[in-house]
Amino acid sequence: MIEEFLSSWPLFQNTYLVGWSIALLLSLVGVLAVARDQIFIGAAISQASTLGIALAMWIGAWAAPATLPWFRSDGFLSAMAVAFSVIAALITTRGGEESRESHEAITGWVFLASASLSILILSRSPHGLEEIHRLLSSSIIGATRADVWTFGLLAGLTALFLAATHRRTLLFLMDPAMAAAVGLNITRWAALISTLLGLAVGLSIRSSGMLYTFGCLVLPALIAKNVCREVRPMFFVAPLVALMTGAIAFVLANHYDYPPAQMTVALLSLLLTMAWLFRRLR
Repeated sequence: MIEEFLSSWPLFQNTYLVGWSIALLLSLVGVLAVARDQIFIGAAISQASTLGIALAMWIGAWAAPATLPWFRSDGFLSAMAVAFSVIAALITTRGGEESRESHEAITGWVFLASASLSILILSRSPHGLEEIHRLLSSSIIGATRADVWTFGLLAGLTALFLAATHRRTLLFLMDPAMAAAVGLNITRWAALISTLLGLAVGLSIRSSGMLYTFGCLVLPALIAKNVCREVRPMFFVAPLVALMTGAIAFVLANHYDYPPAQMTVALLSLLLTMAWLFRRLR
């Protein structure tokens, strides 16, 4: 099985590296969402990112190829995905704090509105609907060398940011009232974390699809939450779980000819079930 995986490395190395880099990035960012009990935000941001891609494809279909070629490029699709995911993250964070509606109500509205509009916008475009279905089904086959560098660099920068700001991050996550009392601008800090979450999800969904993105965002962090007693070790356990599970899942998917994204999420779900049992026994 290992030999088969190694023999496939020259052909699928970009897919493997991008998949693991995305898992590392999202597992780190996912701790921020899980620690604040805002798990469903990941699904809402993923759907908002899909809506951005759908709108970008609709604009590209109407744009003149000669005068506005950039509106038909992958760069425009990625930019719209990131923009809508960041906007959704900011809306779900600030909306629940400044309105009478709860975080869950705002998050549910973002999820449902984005899911419906993304299909309606491209309902008359067979190619567009095919792209939306691909994003929803999650396929990381076809990643490029540029994707490898992009997600590797973003994962490294995220890890450095969390390491440099770990005291303030932990204080904000565990006790926002105390953080505000000691002078931390929690509104600005919440916006910063929401922007990081939206950026990570918006970039990831274009390469890995919604299922893999949402799964790697919340499942490793939930596993770490059930295993660890404090938030601090979750930032070490979650990436370790994501990388180890991703490596095993990719080997199994290659051997049994299964989709690697679905295999990874299935194994993470199994590990979460075991973590729940472990917590009950403990």
